Amino acid sequence: MENSGTSSFLRTRRLESCFNASSTLSLKETPKRSVKEELRSKRSADIYLDEEGWGSVLISWIRIVMCFLTMMVTTFVWASIMLVLIPWPYERIRQGNIYGHVTGRLMMWILGNPIKIEGAEFSNKRAIYISNHASPLDIFLIMWLTPTGTVGIAKKEIIWYPLFGQLYVLANHLRIDRSNPTAAIESMKEAARAVVKNNLSLIIFPEGTRSKNGRLLKFKKGFVHLALQSRLPIVPMVLTGTHLAWRKGSLHIRPAPLNVKYLPPISTTDWTADKIEDYIKMIHDLYAKHLPESQRPS
Repeated sequence: MENSGTSSFLRTRRLESCFNASSTLSLKETPKRSVKEELRSKRSADIYLDEEGWGSVLISWIRIVMCFLTMMVTTFVWASIMLVLIPWPYERIRQGNIYGHVTGRLMMWILGNPIKIEGAEFSNKRAIYISNHASPLDIFLIMWLTPTGTVGIAKKEIIWYPLFGQLYVLANHLRIDRSNPTAAIESMKEAARAVVKNNLSLIIFPEGTRSKNGRLLKFKKGFVHLALQSRLPIVPMVLTGTHLAWRKGSLHIRPAPLNVKYLPPISTTDWTADKIEDYIKMIHDLYAKHLPESQRPS
């Protein structure tokens, strides 16, 4: 047991030195283990190290260009379909979901990140789906994995996102003005009424914005108000690794492994308006429990 603890301590020290920007390993300090042994050790420690060589960056750029070209084609096809369906707004929502399933899956296939999906048995229920948000890759995953008949709620500025934003609006998904709390609350109420009337599901990022470092941010109240209005169950989607694969402010997509975990539905039928803060804390704590240490709140 003592030897095991000592070797664990030494591995930790070596990994810390790898991440220390000011440290440089000399030839004398190079570990004697083979490359395969090193990779196996890193996998067992659940740690992903960057590939920053020019070859990796070039491959990343090629994949980004392929993604953009693919999205151009699928967006043109589904925009044409939705223009025909202008008189039928809720059919456009359905077509928007199918567009997301096709486009999101193609994007992730092109990017090539290993993806593990857990709890898929909870992915086809009528519910309010919520997800943590730390990378643009979250958008592709959500597009792919949310069920048909799901309406999204996003900030009004999404319309300016190339290709995706315009189709988002055309697909009759909802936008809110975060700078105007009164208008935002009213938009939430309208969304809840539309969801109940048309037997839809919802998808929303409860943090309200993207995390800069992958760590879970505080949750806004919007998803709880939606639950109180619609009485739909809440299905948390826990995304891990996306902040390592595509970091904020970077166009270098790394082959980091990704994990999507659906948690069991949380009933909201007996929720009351006087306990909103309690519900937010309960679900926030649930996320913190299922996220790795590097993504838990600071």
